[in-house]
Amino acid sequence: MPAFKTLDDLSDLTGKRVLVRVDLNVPVSEGKVTDTTRIERVAPTILELSNKGAKVILMAHFGRPKGQVVADMSLKLIVPAVESVLDHAVKFADNCVGPDAEAAIAAMQDGDILLLENTRFHKGEEKNDPDFVAELARNGDIYVNDAFSAAHRAHASTEGLGHHMPAYAGRTMQAELEALEKGLGDPKRPVVAIVGGAKVSTKIDLLENLIDKVDALVIGGGMANTFVAAKGIDVGKSLCEHDLADTARTIMAKAEKTGCAIVLPVDGVVAREFKANAANETVAIDAIPADAMMLDVGPESVKAVNEWIGKAETLVWNGPLGAFEIEPFDAATVSAAKFAAEQTKAGKLTSVAGGGDTVSALNHAGVKDKFSYVSTAGGAFLEWMEGKVLPGVDILKK
Repeated sequence: MPAFKTLDDLSDLTGKRVLVRVDLNVPVSEGKVTDTTRIERVAPTILELSNKGAKVILMAHFGRPKGQVVADMSLKLIVPAVESVLDHAVKFADNCVGPDAEAAIAAMQDGDILLLENTRFHKGEEKNDPDFVAELARNGDIYVNDAFSAAHRAHASTEGLGHHMPAYAGRTMQAELEALEKGLGDPKRPVVAIVGGAKVSTKIDLLENLIDKVDALVIGGGMANTFVAAKGIDVGKSLCEHDLADTARTIMAKAEKTGCAIVLPVDGVVAREFKANAANETVAIDAIPADAMMLDVGPESVKAVNEWIGKAETLVWNGPLGAFEIEPFDAATVSAAKFAAEQTKAGKLTSVAGGGDTVSALNHAGVKDKFSYVSTAGGAFLEWMEGKVLPGVDILKK
């Protein structure tokens, strides 16, 4: 990964107008923020800039208003939560460009924090329209991107501004990029990747990229059934994309050529219905009853996964091993997650994880804070794992 500019490359910030792209797309219920994790992640960057005397101007999107003004997608709703997390007054501008924004910025004192209205209220944001970018650029002197979760989008506030003014990575973006570099950019070997989830179809690019970069690829979740079936094994009523059998076989053949071990389940926990505490049994992978579905990998499979984690220097994880949302089909995911956390704590493993379901699964296992790094970015994390260029990162290169 090429070097990128960070806040360490900035000198005197007193009085400078710093446009900071942050991720404030937080969950809201009945007008109140229910989870402040994303605000907490960007707080260090915001407060560092404020403490250095900058005029901190926050840009963010909220929901999908598709270029229209939608009252319940106004960022004004989350100002109290941002103030609470920062323990600092936060002013608000009713637009992100034009007279409202200009007046609010002109009234700022050094160290002030101002939140601009939802950038996606303008069609030019998602289109990365040059005129809209120029309007945004008039609001500041320096551009800081601290929203890795939106870095896979070439939008005006995530990429366009980097062409108009000096661009730097915020502390959260910096931490994310450094963690990802340790994960797949220049990792310590052996490298093991765990990829789970429901469907192979959503992760073909990911799997094809990983088999060139890792020493072992553990495939779990519903997508493992597609690979098992592609080997001629009957998976009963398990979730399976039978039409992707050829794709699965191609991936396995390529992995064999590159020397990447593909780790598939050797046993599974099966049930006749998808519900918590459904009657279940553990069977060998080639003995799944015709009227049953595999909802978790079995204990022998978990043992094999943990053996690979034990041999690894680096672990990259995206997706659960089973239907972790319902007991007892969370057992495999919880066991592997806890073992990875133990190896990390012992200094034997660098563990990097990301993706919505993955974060939920690690939270469920009680180990989210025990991995080396857990990314809250969904699409951006996945596209990075797929080896794709992220526009919002590319613009920050030195």
